[in-house]
Amino acid sequence: MAAETCSASALAALMSTGSPSSNATGAAQYICSQFENVALQATDITTAVNTTYLLFSAYLVFAMQLGFAMLCAGSVRAKNTLNIMLTNVLDAAAGALFYYLFGFAFAFGSPSNPFIGRHFFALKSIPTPDFDYSYFIFQWAFAIAAAGITSGSIAERTQFISYLIYSSFLTGFVYPVVSHWFWSVDGWAAANRNPGDSLLFRSGVIDFAGSGVVHMVGSFVTIVKSYGPIGSTTHGQWSAVARAAVTTTLAGCTSALTTLFGKRLQTGHWNVVDVCNGLLGGFAAITAGCAVVEPWAAVICGFVAAWVLIGFNLLAARFRYDDPLEAAQLHGGCGAWGVLFTALFAKEEFVNEAYPGRPGRPYGLFMGGGGRLLASHIIQILVIAGWVSATMGPLFFALHKMGLLRISLDDEMAGLDITSHGGSAYFYHDDGTSGPTGSGGNAGFMMKVSHSRVDHESTPTQTPNQV
Repeated sequence: MAAETCSASALAALMSTGSPSSNATGAAQYICSQFENVALQATDITTAVNTTYLLFSAYLVFAMQLGFAMLCAGSVRAKNTLNIMLTNVLDAAAGALFYYLFGFAFAFGSPSNPFIGRHFFALKSIPTPDFDYSYFIFQWAFAIAAAGITSGSIAERTQFISYLIYSSFLTGFVYPVVSHWFWSVDGWAAANRNPGDSLLFRSGVIDFAGSGVVHMVGSFVTIVKSYGPIGSTTHGQWSAVARAAVTTTLAGCTSALTTLFGKRLQTGHWNVVDVCNGLLGGFAAITAGCAVVEPWAAVICGFVAAWVLIGFNLLAARFRYDDPLEAAQLHGGCGAWGVLFTALFAKEEFVNEAYPGRPGRPYGLFMGGGGRLLASHIIQILVIAGWVSATMGPLFFALHKMGLLRISLDDEMAGLDITSHGGSAYFYHDDGTSGPTGSGGNAGFMMKVSHSRVDHESTPTQTPNQV
């Protein structure tokens, strides 16, 4: 960048010497150089703002891991708290390594084919003109969110080693391929494909923040496990950013309230876990279309998502489906509804704003945009279910055959905290001498971590009604 500053005196000095022709040329060169300096400064500022915004967004997405951890710890039995907290930590740890080595390349290794990426393994050749390290952090946060969805569904039933294996495989291969299909500019079903590449049904799949890519992938892993033994950018459209925040808030809050009263009518109780799951169900549903629907449509999305969750919970109870955190019902059912909802309510103006450069792109069926977008989204649901089943099914089957999947009945009754992690998160006292003050009082829980190893083979088996 030039050291001189743009001033009237500097320009006057150029104009006061030499011939008129040379004066004009010198003045023009000087003015152009100053504009170039301003442009360079603006570019630097834009890069700094974009990087800061993307990193902040990544931190917000990563904060979901804290919410997952608290929800899981509060939903499982006390004797499995250490286990579920550790799996949530390892979602991030194992996910970071495998997404760094393989996942990011499979997802966004452009230029590539429509099925899978093939560049940037271990972040080789990063940064590029298209994205920097901040983009990796942002996408990694989404990858471990997909893994975190499944950690609660396998709680209390699955060996720890099998969790490490499947979580690494999910974040390193299964999830990245799906995100390549729908979020990469090379993906065969992406709505933001490279100019000149044809779109699926002339529309592509609008999955703005992951109803299908994140929530459905995580949920179908839980379903396959049982029967086998928001990533997008807004291209600088700040109105779309704010609208996404509004629609997400409205959908989640509507779903929470609807679930609260719906479960009250069903069970006669005000249940905090039901409200939390209802809130999450609304969020899972709206993520696909948060930037392309009106706020009033988000209210409809949340209302229907609550009843989808309640309905799938009734089906799960009817068929004795084992899922401690309702992951399949919540993320799978509400995520699939969100994919369909977007195809019904996406507004033409908002679609063109979020995905510019494709005039005449189809939009929501109920908004007058025809059925092409709906057809694309039905295909998304089908291919996600097929891909996850085809990849995770054989893995779970192999783990089952090797005896690495299911814990023993004795370990299940004693709790994984004792049998696998050498201690307990809580100590329950039910008499007057074992309370925290030693002076008698009410029964309850107190925090306690044991640092001594416990031989689970010698641990007495608890009865089913024990904590």
